[in-house]
Amino acid sequence: MIFSRRDFLRTSAGSAAFMGVGSALQHFSAAHAADTSGYKALVCVFFFGGLDHYDTVFPYDQASYDQLVGARQTLFDQYGGARSRDQLLPLSPDNAANFGGREFALAPQLSGLQTLFANGNAAIVGNVGPLIAPTTKLQIDNETAILPPRLFSHNDQQSTWQASAPEGAQFGWGGRFADAVLDAGGNGGGQEFTTITTVGNELFLTGTRASPYQVSVGGAASVRALDSQEDFRDFENGENLYQAMRRHFRAEDFSSPHLIRSDVANAIGSSFDANELFNNVLGDRNRVLTAFPQSSLGTQLKAVAETIAVRSELQTSRQVFFVGTGGFDTHSAQAQSLPALQADFDASIKAFFDATVELGRSSDVTLFTASDFGRTLAANGDGTDHGWGSHQFIVGGGVNGRQIYGDMPETIFDTEFDVGSGRSLPTTAVEEVAAPLGEWFGLSPTELGNALPNLPNFSDRPALPLLGPASAL
Repeated sequence: MIFSRRDFLRTSAGSAAFMGVGSALQHFSAAHAADTSGYKALVCVFFFGGLDHYDTVFPYDQASYDQLVGARQTLFDQYGGARSRDQLLPLSPDNAANFGGREFALAPQLSGLQTLFANGNAAIVGNVGPLIAPTTKLQIDNETAILPPRLFSHNDQQSTWQASAPEGAQFGWGGRFADAVLDAGGNGGGQEFTTITTVGNELFLTGTRASPYQVSVGGAASVRALDSQEDFRDFENGENLYQAMRRHFRAEDFSSPHLIRSDVANAIGSSFDANELFNNVLGDRNRVLTAFPQSSLGTQLKAVAETIAVRSELQTSRQVFFVGTGGFDTHSAQAQSLPALQADFDASIKAFFDATVELGRSSDVTLFTASDFGRTLAANGDGTDHGWGSHQFIVGGGVNGRQIYGDMPETIFDTEFDVGSGRSLPTTAVEEVAAPLGEWFGLSPTELGNALPNLPNFSDRPALPLLGPASAL
């Protein structure tokens, strides 16, 4: 990935400057109990726009399927026969008895996730979404519920998923997980590579110590002017010019008594060094042989897999990744756009899992999906509108798979979970999904509480057993 100097400073030094300024305001904390032994990685795949969960995980028993068709007749008409019951991909969860005879299936484009589910390497969390505390429809009707701010707003609900607060939040729970690792002395030689983004969205990965590092399938950022000089290093004075330019871009000759300016200069130099190290370690050869889709999401997940492949060289034992793909705000033409989006994320996630198997790390890497919100059960003609709760996937060799966790509300209107137009009131909070991910990652209960401020509000509920014990290394 090639950048101009201005781009380089914006994408690399800008993030690292946050860490650099932190050196001027260094905080000291007692060692925490996070377990950083072995290797673990969390990968968040974010569906920007609001994935329609009703059009992703379907009711499959005939009675429930007919209810969904009745609620969304105009949308089913748009699909023709492409969403007929015989086209769906049935699931056989081990905990099917929890749903009283109701059955479920995936959209026809999700054959990879169906296979992962059947093999025990994927699970579904039903009706999950942002909550501050357990909430009932009666509390909402009586206006006594404490609700997340600015529900149904894209930016605010993306932020609330990632940081338990609306737009303007500073720290994400992925970054807080990374803080716990760094505070415990983990990733001692590779702190810069603890939280990694492929899309530039930094909130989820930002902590008080953790700062997102951006990569692509082509590696880390580099400076175009310096790269262009590489070919001339063997010419007369070429090496001297190259080294002078390198010192300039690393801010080696900069000095100032101003503390903040010095920190920013140091951050620029540290970013340059981190990028050089990453690109040198990654090299110009494929670290992963598994074929990925040539889509944006496919190339992002390939970049993540290749980064995991060089984890030892980067001296990391814990990493949190954030990737994302858009197009899910399907107010119109949903039947024309959503199937292609589903086919892409299905193939990309399946390829990523296969790559972790290739690397021998499938049990040490957990991928989970997230989205702004679900969508309304009511169709608006040829699309759907902003909802609340949604169904999400958890994928990995360490997942307690072939299970549907949480609730799967019936696909009819005016239930105890319907807060208007079939918007589903979440029955599982984001924190209740994040907590078992963090525990598997190695965090102590205290560290989980620090990362997930609303978690104590759900302490009376049983923990979701999403992941098994850590694999032996």
